[in-house]
Amino acid sequence: MSENATPIHELNIGELGRAYRDGSLGPIAVTEALLDRIERLNPALHAFVRVTRERALGEAAAAEIALRAGQDRGPLHGIPYAVKDIYDVRGEPTMAGTRLLADNVAAEDCTAVAKLSRAGMVLLGKTHTVQLALGGSGINHDLGTPHNPWHRIPHTPGGSSSGSGVAVTTGLAPAALGSDTGGSVRIPAALNGCVGLKTTVGRISRHGVYPLSWTLDSVGPLTRTVEDAALVYDAMQGEDPHDDTTHGVAPHDPTAGLGLGVDGLRIGIGETVFFEGADAELAAAARKAAEVLAGLGARVESVELPAVERLMAEDNRRLFTLAESLAHHREWLADGRRGQMDWAVAQRLETGLALSATDYFRLTRMFAEERAGMDDPRRPDSWHHLDAILAPTSAQPSLPVETLDASPEAFAEMSGLYARNTSFGNALGWSGISVPCGFTSQGLPIGLLINAAPFGEAMALRVANAYQGATEWRNHRPGLEWME
Repeated sequence: MSENATPIHELNIGELGRAYRDGSLGPIAVTEALLDRIERLNPALHAFVRVTRERALGEAAAAEIALRAGQDRGPLHGIPYAVKDIYDVRGEPTMAGTRLLADNVAAEDCTAVAKLSRAGMVLLGKTHTVQLALGGSGINHDLGTPHNPWHRIPHTPGGSSSGSGVAVTTGLAPAALGSDTGGSVRIPAALNGCVGLKTTVGRISRHGVYPLSWTLDSVGPLTRTVEDAALVYDAMQGEDPHDDTTHGVAPHDPTAGLGLGVDGLRIGIGETVFFEGADAELAAAARKAAEVLAGLGARVESVELPAVERLMAEDNRRLFTLAESLAHHREWLADGRRGQMDWAVAQRLETGLALSATDYFRLTRMFAEERAGMDDPRRPDSWHHLDAILAPTSAQPSLPVETLDASPEAFAEMSGLYARNTSFGNALGWSGISVPCGFTSQGLPIGLLINAAPFGEAMALRVANAYQGATEWRNHRPGLEWME
């Protein structure tokens, strides 16, 4: 690289790919530079729980040799990435944020990692997560909490894909995988200032991904740009015999419509449910983003969202994920291991006991009926009338960790606000994406949530790409002077 070139850790996937193909950079040099950066910065950032150095260097060497031989696997060839530590990686423990799973060594790569390997990507390691991936704040009282890089004082990084959000934003990796059950890709994307794509259940196999809620779990990437998110998503999508939710879901090209813009699209603002009680600065930033899209030709209007309002009024909805997670972990609460768990996670799991079997099946039916109703053209919030729905990704910005840890009640209340806006998309089966749309007066990132219909990832990406192209928020990087 020339002396004035952009530093390796600031290059996105497209820029790295162009550098590989013009010969100014190679996968080995990039991987070594990022491994060195991780070694220097991770002790303070706490983004990675494990670095797979040998695997990374081996995959980088193989990618470089292949490129030199004219064997190009496509836009992700030789691109480094990281995965949330709920993804199985051959020979590595899948700890899911808890020491209780320290011996849970994977025999093979999960389907998502296997597909990215076939696309030529280079695995740098595994990132921290909230224990059992259960929590929107990003706080882990067991293995530690990643440091939100935008503030010297420890602030919430968003969860549960906390380490992935921090890793991408600080240039430890150009892309990282997360999972999203109630917002766990989109929340850390918003709080750290990067892009996070929530895919529809069925688009990407969850085989080999440690489960939280089989009904709601989805796989998605965190990246610096919308195009990068589309590229990583594209490589992972497709049927898998090990995950029946993927059966019959036809692949599509999520990059084809990225440049179409938003002229003529109808975009709704869900006024009451998404904005009530939201932090004023976050709400204002989302409205400003709507004005940007209107200036690009979109027809932006306030819309009623009766389905979301009904879900908000259903108190038992909050217990659904906890009940499904409890099916996997109930024995931990019964055999004396509760004391080894993160107190916040154990406490939340126990509340899942309050959901009766009758209410569980009633909620399952309610979710299905509300999803079907969104296809009814007679309804004002039908996707027949809308192309996308905007909201602040989170109802509150990143807060000091000590604020949430002040009491169990404060932790529960404020953690719930992080996932309030995103969780409706999971219950209704929407696709969605969070993109940076500003900063608070404290210099903390704000995310714009763009919801699209089930299996509408192409539309979510199209709207997000138009907004990102019209603004400069994606170019902001956190200063890391607080580490000195």
